[in-house]
Amino acid sequence: MRVQSHFMLMLVIVLFSIAAIWRLSALPDFQFFGEIKHRVAIEEKFIALTFDDGPAPGKTEQILQILQDEAIPATFFLTGHEVEKNPALLRQIVAAGHQVGNHSYQHQRLVFKSPSFISNEIEKTDELLRQNGVDGVIYFRPPYGKKLVLLPWYLMKNHRVSVTWDVAPENYPNVAKDPHALADYTVKHTKAGSIILLHVMYDSRKVTMQAVPDIIRRLKAQGYRFVTVRELLQKELAAKS
Repeated sequence: MRVQSHFMLMLVIVLFSIAAIWRLSALPDFQFFGEIKHRVAIEEKFIALTFDDGPAPGKTEQILQILQDEAIPATFFLTGHEVEKNPALLRQIVAAGHQVGNHSYQHQRLVFKSPSFISNEIEKTDELLRQNGVDGVIYFRPPYGKKLVLLPWYLMKNHRVSVTWDVAPENYPNVAKDPHALADYTVKHTKAGSIILLHVMYDSRKVTMQAVPDIIRRLKAQGYRFVTVRELLQKELAAKS
């Protein structure tokens, strides 16, 4: 009986530990190794608007038009698989002056994957981005924000920065189903140095696409200025010097 009780206690401890580690793996402000940026520490009201996934026909052109109308830059974290299918759309993003980052090739959770799988997901996407006009530093955003040990270790060894977010309104179902609620949440939680995460590349994200112009205009009205992630990190370095 005592052995059984001990076994059950150990099982509970193991399960609790696994759950805690899994939770840690998804925190946007935590990574076991290397550099992670979920926002930057600045006092000036600069922020970065970022979009994940794609590029996708129709949706890419639509969001680019919105950004052009509002005269702001954004940062797109694209998947290699979609870039391979739609290279012209990537070139449109680059030509419009926006920053492009790496969001893996297949958009799988890069946990419990082999080092070679992780490397291939990132390097294959980098190659596709380079072939289609992306230059300079390419930041990486983990699919679903998931990162345990091997992915952060790979990124650290290759001097890669993980870019996550501190404002993600779509994470809340009651917010994500209504464009006004989504805009309200985003504006309320944005602060100097924020990195805002949005998705607009698929039909399932039409509410977000509808909310984007309102988000931009309301944040502008509050004095926020939009920059790319690269520019935001440069401003943090300048503020520290």
